[in-house]
Amino acid sequence: MHAPFVSQKLAAFSTASNDAPPRHLGTRYDLNGEFLHEPGNTVVCHLAEGSRTQYAIIKTRKQLLDMPEAHSHLAFTPTSSLHMTVFQGIIEHRRTWPYWPKEMPDDTSIEAMTDFYLEKLQAFPQLPVCAMQVSGLSPLGLTLKGATAGDDRAIAEWRNAFADVFGYRHPDHETYEFHITFAYIMRWFDPGCLPRWQRMLDESLEQLRSAVPVLEMRPPAFCEFSDMKHFEELIVFDPV
Repeated sequence: MHAPFVSQKLAAFSTASNDAPPRHLGTRYDLNGEFLHEPGNTVVCHLAEGSRTQYAIIKTRKQLLDMPEAHSHLAFTPTSSLHMTVFQGIIEHRRTWPYWPKEMPDDTSIEAMTDFYLEKLQAFPQLPVCAMQVSGLSPLGLTLKGATAGDDRAIAEWRNAFADVFGYRHPDHETYEFHITFAYIMRWFDPGCLPRWQRMLDESLEQLRSAVPVLEMRPPAFCEFSDMKHFEELIVFDPV
């Protein structure tokens, strides 16, 4: 008899694959699912308010929430915060190169860094529209890619332009996996429950990709945040 199928990506969330606690536990959120003060700034595309995309993605998120292990194992962000990160700005607990610009002292306040970038971003170029599609679903949320090869090139152009302004490139700059976060892992999953999760994730992904082949999102925006629950848009970059 064959063992139930569990993808390698999903198996990475099991107790069998992990000895250490989840990476952001204790700094970004706690074991009660409460999000902690972790200020920073970033560039994101929020979901288009009232769109078919927003409705379909919230429905998919609900399918994860309905799983028996969801509330004890995952810390879910609010639906109002759902977004795709275009470029990672700076954040409180990551103040060293290449996550922080060499031109600024590493003890500069987050507020001063946001003001610094607000000024630099005034001259940001107009760049082409890029359309995104859903490529995967995990307990943490969606992975995305360009709707076409041209869209992949366009989103790379956006990231390169922001890297020039922000003054650094993360080690994964070229291979960054675009995503929309639903939740963060609090506790690793018992391997026995993962086949059920695999079936749900596969079915939900197929339904979502059918409902919204191309995602409706707001233009990229430079945002500030104090935790993972809200990203306040400060500058919106209208594409060409």
